[in-house]
Amino acid sequence: MKRYLAVCMILLLALMPGVLSAQNSDIRVHDPVMIKQKDTYYLFCTGRGISVFSSTDMKDWKEEAPVFENSPEWTEEVVPGFRGHIWAPDIHWYDGKYYLYYSVSAFAKNTSAIGLATNVTLDPESADFEWEDQGIVIRSVPNRDLWNAIDPNIITDESGYPWMSFGSFWEGLKMVRLTPNRTTIAEPQEWHTIARRKRTYFTEDAQPGDAALEAPFIFKKDTMYYLFVSWDYCCRGEKSTYKVMVGKSKSVTGPYLDRDGISMNAGGGTLVIEGNKNWAGVGHNSAYTFEGKDYLIFHAYDASDQGRPKLKIAEVQWDDEGWPILREEVLK
Repeated sequence: MKRYLAVCMILLLALMPGVLSAQNSDIRVHDPVMIKQKDTYYLFCTGRGISVFSSTDMKDWKEEAPVFENSPEWTEEVVPGFRGHIWAPDIHWYDGKYYLYYSVSAFAKNTSAIGLATNVTLDPESADFEWEDQGIVIRSVPNRDLWNAIDPNIITDESGYPWMSFGSFWEGLKMVRLTPNRTTIAEPQEWHTIARRKRTYFTEDAQPGDAALEAPFIFKKDTMYYLFVSWDYCCRGEKSTYKVMVGKSKSVTGPYLDRDGISMNAGGGTLVIEGNKNWAGVGHNSAYTFEGKDYLIFHAYDASDQGRPKLKIAEVQWDDEGWPILREEVLK
């Protein structure tokens, strides 16, 4: 475990961008999400203070200032000694503001919380540009919770209600209904488990265990909801085994079934993409429609560059049964 934590620390510290502008395969990111404002795409990802990039074509990227120069004050209470390395953000637009959810956690523990920051613009040159932290939305505590409050994603259901999916390891990925203003859990509380894998029975509650899945992202296509998740292990460079799996449902809360009709709550999942000898650990994806085309955004570990995590963007098409397939080979 100590060796695993050390490897994770080294890799995560290496995520800070080292160039001002780069093509997709050269930009170093982890857990990327994207949004478009006017003619500019903005990419948010794991990094000190939350890393940010901008681009007008999704190919050439410019490094921007991080979201936080200093960590929000509450992070020290959740994770004593927290050094500002914030994980796995999610970004979306609602009611005249950009909502940026993000994860604060200790390594290999569910000493974690999901926070929220808002901004009226993403353009750093605008006089109105200012990130305002809204504090904790949800928090997990070791030996109290068998879930982990990291990797948030927001989806709005057919009735207009917002839901947050999240989670990593433990007893699976969760979903909880939020208040309409998206800042707190709605009352009465409504929770669902949307995906899980088998966890060794005698694993201590405080340990993540071996049910390796995380990073839920729900994408709506026509009348169906698609739950993308990452199976297996990230953060091990060339030895990472991450892969993207998917299930679909007519309801936002599931059940999400794979191509064989197996529920993702019972370990089901249909493979979307996995690594190869050149690119390991393909995962932690997000999915969007831009200019009438659907895209999968994710990271992969570059075997030709000491296993550093790099940005990958692939256009998505859909087969006759409504399953996502990638249009082109992106792991050459």
